[in-house]
Amino acid sequence: MSPSAAVPAVPAVAAVHASHVVRVPVTTVWSSPEGPRPVDAPAVSEHPDVAGWLAALDANATHDESGDGRLGLHGRVETQLLAGEPVLVTETRRTDGSGSWSHVVAPWQPSPKDGRGYPGWVPTSHLEAAGDAGSVSGPAQVLDATVPAHGERHPAVEEARSHIGLPYLWSGISSHGFDCSGLVLHTWRLMGVVVARDAYAQALFATPVELDAVRPGDLYFFARPGRRIHHVGIVVRPGRMVHASETGGVLVEEDLPADRVATLVAAGRLPMP
Repeated sequence: MSPSAAVPAVPAVAAVHASHVVRVPVTTVWSSPEGPRPVDAPAVSEHPDVAGWLAALDANATHDESGDGRLGLHGRVETQLLAGEPVLVTETRRTDGSGSWSHVVAPWQPSPKDGRGYPGWVPTSHLEAAGDAGSVSGPAQVLDATVPAHGERHPAVEEARSHIGLPYLWSGISSHGFDCSGLVLHTWRLMGVVVARDAYAQALFATPVELDAVRPGDLYFFARPGRRIHHVGIVVRPGRMVHASETGGVLVEEDLPADRVATLVAAGRLPMP
């Protein structure tokens, strides 16, 4: 796979144009204003209660994708945004019963879906106008991004390991819960680098690495025959990764099991600051 100009990384020093920024700790981005179910009310309230929302979903843990549990987020939820994250509002709509919604694109989450950033809908009340004429600096570097010459103590591995056991959350990008590519997005953002949001887009952007040449902090990518990449994990050492596993239900570190080996199609290396 080769890098794609459609999903560029944005270094920490870069500023982006934004009309608004997120004012709440976490807002969930929906595929449409009609996406939220009654059980999702805590997530879309003016002051979202993410912990309460997840507890309500977990009360329906046995439900399938048509129900009120976490699996029911499939097709409804696109991603999440965190406090201070810039967005460009492209449309505002009022709906019966659920108030005002804004269609946004999120430049800190590059995507082939929209060259300006990841698109979707959020409650308008979760946003506030951007200051400084709409110029928002890139994310601050929190993690020491020095890459060690040897061993497993890569900053991406260490950060991912700190969340082991956290329940999987479709679209999650925060310590409340991650999906596989959300964990990668979160980790590189803490290093001051913005990377593509979805696993297939991360694979397109990453510099290809031979599977027998991976080192800690590289990414493993997985796909079924004839399908695009659907899963990503952070390499701990060759044959071992830490990843947010929906099938396992939690974030886990493990040697690649047989089903993962069978669908391992590529490896890549994301930029460092």
